[in-house]
Amino acid sequence: MAGYAVSSYGTFLNMVALNLFVYETTGRALAMGLFMAVRLGSGFVAGLGAGGLLARFSAKSVMLWTNIAQAAVMLLLVFAPAGLRTASLVAVSVVVGSCGTLFMVALRSSIPEMVGEERRSWANSLSITGRSLAMVAGFASAGVVVSLVGYTAAFVVDLGTFAACAVTVALLPIAGGGKGRADEEARGGTERARRRMPVAFVALAAVPGLALMVVLRGVDALGSSSHNAALPVHSSELDAARPAVFVSAFWCLWALGNIAAQQVIQRYGRRTGRSVGARGFGYGTCVMSGAFILAFAGFPLVATAVIALVAGAADGLTEVAYTSHLQTLPAGPRAHAFGLSATVENLGFGAGMILVAAALDHYSPLTVVGWSHGAALVVAAVFLVRTAAPRRARPTPPPP
Repeated sequence: MAGYAVSSYGTFLNMVALNLFVYETTGRALAMGLFMAVRLGSGFVAGLGAGGLLARFSAKSVMLWTNIAQAAVMLLLVFAPAGLRTASLVAVSVVVGSCGTLFMVALRSSIPEMVGEERRSWANSLSITGRSLAMVAGFASAGVVVSLVGYTAAFVVDLGTFAACAVTVALLPIAGGGKGRADEEARGGTERARRRMPVAFVALAAVPGLALMVVLRGVDALGSSSHNAALPVHSSELDAARPAVFVSAFWCLWALGNIAAQQVIQRYGRRTGRSVGARGFGYGTCVMSGAFILAFAGFPLVATAVIALVAGAADGLTEVAYTSHLQTLPAGPRAHAFGLSATVENLGFGAGMILVAAALDHYSPLTVVGWSHGAALVVAAVFLVRTAAPRRARPTPPPP
């Protein structure tokens, strides 16, 4: 988890550094959008093939080689001559987008083998805490690193973070490398179903409400694209001279709320021995979407700070609940389900960024975020009703 947090720091640092470098290299804002589109598209395609890849190779080897590939492509960018910088940037967007998705699918699907079924919620919470801290550090230091030592140094730092993560993965003891006997049994048990439909859909159909849960995750990703795109616009409206102040403060408070939620989840798990259930995902999505809508409603800054903390805490709750629930699947279908989930999330976020960017030219940030997160609220309500239905449908025992 320490290695993952370090590589996450490099990823968030590069989100800022690479976008600025693309703009400086090409001189066109459209190029930044295309760079992001290629990155998301690569993650979308990687999600489709992640389950099949993990059926053939161990999770440990996938996590190792995806970090090595990302370090190698950053090395290529560092030493690329001026005439090959554009081609190097395309290579970076493809490799980082696809390998980032493959690494996350391999990590999340192998956590039960690493720590045991009973500790998966704790491990998920720990990984999210590390990533939230890395996000704050990466975004906060990106401007300083680029301004003081330049783009090349930022890319070298990112290269070093991927290398550090690769070393920790190489040292990680996983029984069978994350590809155990349960995986073989699951492959054999779903052979007939595989001829009719992909394993991921078989897994989702086998667990009540799980398919709707993945759909909600995709709609939630669309909502996330709206507040990510609308925050800079809203911040500029609040303070045109210093638009970055509100964005930075909002994300720092969001991360603090996320980290606080992880501490509560970990203590709850240790005290009760239980994990956050699927309904926690539904309720958390409702709170998170509502908070993001309120963040653009023009409340005083103190109230908005509290809203940002609540949004971060609810976001942390939903991610732990969602990841832990998918990890209850058998080892074989689990990897396919996480791959499909990554594809749905990339599709929701990518399509959302295009739609939201167009909508912000005609509507206010509050309107755009309200519609996007409003859709997530509606699907979350349907999900909560769907998951509550089996409880209400229990038959009444006959009278004696």
